[in-house]
Amino acid sequence: VQLQASGGGLVQAGDSLRLSCVASSRTLATYAMGWFRQAPGKEREFVAAISWSYGYAYYGDSVEGRFTISKDNAKNTVYLQMNDLKPEDTAVYYCAGKGPTGSYYFARQYESWGQGTLVTVSS
Repeated sequence: VQLQASGGGLVQAGDSLRLSCVASSRTLATYAMGWFRQAPGKEREFVAAISWSYGYAYYGDSVEGRFTISKDNAKNTVYLQMNDLKPEDTAVYYCAGKGPTGSYYFARQYESWGQGTLVTVSS
């Protein structure tokens, strides 16, 4: 499965941005899709995840209430709407796919990864 993330860019604090992740196919290995981010010098951090079938959404504490994950099954696409962006949201954002077992919150549970898209938030 190939994942293609896009939508990153340079924005100012308080702005909004929407990331997209297109999956080449939906298989058991991409039962759920997640977004992670990694800032320079920091570990990869869970942002949000959603299952294709039921649409249950999960969020990291630092983005809860500001970010919304959604999906379009017909387009094999997952979105991450990011509102009220802060400088600390600056990172490379990765989309990833995982199977039906295991936690949504840990990167090691995800088997497929996209190439990442850079989000830079200026103050």
